[in-house]
Amino acid sequence: MQIPFFRPNIEQPEIDEVVDTLRSGWLTTGPKTKQFEADFAAYVGQTHAVAVNSCTAALHLALEAIGLGPDDTVVVPAMTFAATAEVVRYFGAKPLLVDCRERDFNLNVADAEQKIKAALARGETVKAILPVHYGGQVGDMAGVLQLARRFNLHIIEDAAHCCPAFYRDHESAPWKSVGAESAISCYSFYANKTITTGEGGMACTNNPKLAERMRIMSLHGISKDAWKRFTAEGSWYYEIIASGFKYNLTDIASSIGLHQLRKADRLHKQRAGWAEYYFRKLRHVEEVILPAVQPNRVHSWHLYPIRLRLDRLAIGRNQFMEELKQRGIGASVHWMPLHMHPYYREKYGYRPEDLPIAASLYGQMISLPLYPDLTAAQVDYICQGIHEIIARAQNLRCKAQSLVTPVVPHARPLSQAPV
Repeated sequence: MQIPFFRPNIEQPEIDEVVDTLRSGWLTTGPKTKQFEADFAAYVGQTHAVAVNSCTAALHLALEAIGLGPDDTVVVPAMTFAATAEVVRYFGAKPLLVDCRERDFNLNVADAEQKIKAALARGETVKAILPVHYGGQVGDMAGVLQLARRFNLHIIEDAAHCCPAFYRDHESAPWKSVGAESAISCYSFYANKTITTGEGGMACTNNPKLAERMRIMSLHGISKDAWKRFTAEGSWYYEIIASGFKYNLTDIASSIGLHQLRKADRLHKQRAGWAEYYFRKLRHVEEVILPAVQPNRVHSWHLYPIRLRLDRLAIGRNQFMEELKQRGIGASVHWMPLHMHPYYREKYGYRPEDLPIAASLYGQMISLPLYPDLTAAQVDYICQGIHEIIARAQNLRCKAQSLVTPVVPHARPLSQAPV
């Protein structure tokens, strides 16, 4: 059996909408993108949404909108994809990498506080914090909000994994969607995300000035809605008011996004169902630590990351991955922490032990396939493969232990030798 790491759920409505767009002759940013923006803003409870061609673009626009400069520092979790920190480098600014929490891989607020204090003592200007909600589980937003207030930081949420994802401060508090307490929240519609446009992203905010700046900068710094220039209500005349970027989303992509968004709740229910199925199949496997929903959270289940108890196995994570691959199971790893990559080691002198929790978790992590169109037979096959690999690893471990001759005191009978 061959099981890919991910397969998008594309059905006839998406196909029909794309065909309609192709026949309309309006292929770039147009009315369907504007509808997608309005629908998405309503879905996540924000007043403004700017559709762009990637979450990376959304993060870049967000930092530009808050006025990030080359002498500034931005707090970034080490346990994230490259984009979260590289957009900081686009400005010549410095990403201040912080460790994660072991229980959910999200930003460790206590470590962030210590890193911020040290940065301020060095004379740095810490301007923003970019929390990432790992795998779709909202992190410690109450702690992030306290940090932001204490140190006067802009909060820009990397919500690439979160559609939908909710949190609350305590059991009796109202639920809040991701982005509710930040300046800007940024989403991804990449092919393997919870909803997709193939490539795409969205920047959401309740601040009209930030929204307008991001909208202008997303298309060359043009002063007016460029897509309306060729409609009856538009004008050929425009002005360039800033040196902008080319980040707009096309109507072809938005045609997919419109229908993905309409079934987002159903797709989320299916993902959550497969996460529960994994839990039932693997909960008694002592060699594996399974992901758990933290209190007062609604997990989007973009990822299903397990952790290997390597002290109980005779093989490492990489060998485990290879054996999954040999069985046709498309697992992955999310991610090598940023401070362990050559660029950040060489640029800032990071060592693995500088962020010990992230470094330790990296060697244990495996992301299993998780998407709506999985079948019970596929999940059964994946879990059976895990059981078989662990059984073989245990046999190898036992054989290795049996080759070690115990040191037995002469006065003690062999039958009483320590195990």
